[in-house]
Amino acid sequence: MGKLFGTDGVRGIANKDLTPELAFKIGRAGAFVLSKGRNGSIVVGRDTRKSGDMLEAALVAGICSVGLDVISVGVIPTPAVAYLTRKHSALSGVVISASHNPVEYNGIKFFNEKGYKLNDDIEEEIENIVLGNKEIDYRPIGGKVGTKIVVENGVDEYIDYLRQTINVDFNGLKIAVDCGNGAVSEAAPKLLRRLNAEVVVINDEPNGVNINVDCGSTNPKMAQNLVLETKADIGLSFDGDADRLIAVDNEGNIVDGDHILAICGNQLKKKNKLKNNVVVGTVMTNMGLDVYLNENGMNIVKTKVGDRYVIEEMLKGEYVLGGEQSGHIIFLEHNTTGDGLLTALQLTSVMVETGKTMSELNSLMTTFPQVLINAKVKNELKNSYLEDQIIKTEIEKIEEMFHGEGRVVIRPSGTEPLVRVMIEGKDEEKIYKVAKELAELIEERLGNEIVVTN
Repeated sequence: MGKLFGTDGVRGIANKDLTPELAFKIGRAGAFVLSKGRNGSIVVGRDTRKSGDMLEAALVAGICSVGLDVISVGVIPTPAVAYLTRKHSALSGVVISASHNPVEYNGIKFFNEKGYKLNDDIEEEIENIVLGNKEIDYRPIGGKVGTKIVVENGVDEYIDYLRQTINVDFNGLKIAVDCGNGAVSEAAPKLLRRLNAEVVVINDEPNGVNINVDCGSTNPKMAQNLVLETKADIGLSFDGDADRLIAVDNEGNIVDGDHILAICGNQLKKKNKLKNNVVVGTVMTNMGLDVYLNENGMNIVKTKVGDRYVIEEMLKGEYVLGGEQSGHIIFLEHNTTGDGLLTALQLTSVMVETGKTMSELNSLMTTFPQVLINAKVKNELKNSYLEDQIIKTEIEKIEEMFHGEGRVVIRPSGTEPLVRVMIEGKDEEKIYKVAKELAELIEERLGNEIVVTN
């Protein structure tokens, strides 16, 4: 049997891999597993992709077919669905989105009743029903069939909540915003203007096919240019479903997730709100963040790549701040998943509270150079690199050579026949040479071609 759920829900090309027939089955199986025989509702939201209408119709039909109601909140950021699931005491929340992926893709992602992504066991239970073509022996009739309830003010409920997470306003600030033609196109400008900021907005006119096209957090150049052209105090660039943020300082420099963690972690520590003075990152977190935190009385705990693993660690240690370099930042006091708009508020509020410019805050942490080289290998061998003694010995030699001033991260791709070699250190020329040689060795042992992706 194949695999349905990936690291962030079900993804595929809409109407080819992710068909309406499959969406119906996922809706039906998901509702059945998550309801556990209880009556109630499921919140459903989506991003701006044209295929969202088609998939939502099928998904809703599946949910209603097992007797649950659907609270349809329309086009809305992914983290808003997590919040609204809790607010409306729903049994689950579902988002139809493929996040930062191109428009032809779409996805289906579930949250549990507490607003957290599903654990592996629950996903496997849903997967076994769908892929095993198991019949759900429950078909309510008459008044017991579920119904769709359209909620028009979901965005307002969400931004009203976010407004309460800070106690300052943004009067006197000019904020440049790239909405990525995605789910935040209404919410971000509306909220920032309510906070009295002067807002300059681009890519806030989604047409169903322009989501993420040369814009948003995966292409922050547009936000950088906008900041410089308008002399803005900060730039905010969101991905298609707005669960992550890449910011830009007033000099046009990128403020990535690691720098956001440094800035917000430092401010939370000053307020005595950083639990155990710990920030949670991943194995791909830049070493510069480790150095900054350690020098300023804070520690970092690292997980596997993926915001779900960051959240798991945060819950286990009762930590309040964590995230990824890509801009998935979790403020667990306020929401249960990565939230780009919440992150934008928290980051901008640090500027107001400290009286510092974003470029001053961005310079708190010094980023170590990183080189990433993909080694092309046989797919069946991509998880076997540490079983090869020659590769293992070479990695140990490199780590010893850096003496704590650099590191090696080897990570098999989840979707491609690649082993990703990332080396970090102070000397960019040196780490590039070392990374290329290690990738060549891995290819020699496990495959036959390397791909450089600096």
